Amino acid sequence: MAAKKGRGEAAEQAEDKQWTRGLDDVIGYHLRRAQEASFAAYARSVGEIHIWPGWYALLRIIHDNPGINQTELSAASGRDKSTLTASLRELGKAGLVERERDEVDRRNFRLKLSAGGAAQLADLEVKAAAHNARIDAIVGPDHRDLFLSILKELSGKL
Repeated sequence: MAAKKGRGEAAEQAEDKQWTRGLDDVIGYHLRRAQEASFAAYARSVGEIHIWPGWYALLRIIHDNPGINQTELSAASGRDKSTLTASLRELGKAGLVERERDEVDRRNFRLKLSAGGAAQLADLEVKAAAHNARIDAIVGPDHRDLFLSILKELSGKL
């Protein structure tokens, strides 16, 4: 029985066979591939923690903005409300995020990290920084600001 190929080997094999030659100049295709590679590398970096990259971003935004409501978090994270609601439900079940009724508008909830969520985020920060440093090394210091600018422009205009 043949051993399962790693992601890098499969990518090299695809390039060798030119299976994707029709996509060589398609930016969206390469953005998706880069995102998937980044998410896989992130998952390897965080190991047993099992916090998705998107959940890490939500924890970070809530940490930086205690009392943020779901509408504000949706705008800040770029997530639609239905996806965000499901993610917050899971983060709540995991004991990482707490919801409190908004005193001004009782229809809304204000969000904050639980003590466990703050501890989990502190652990994730170290691992996320190492992951980010790896990406920074690939992009290079001379291209970092331009690369971030282009990514922000894409997400803002699409």
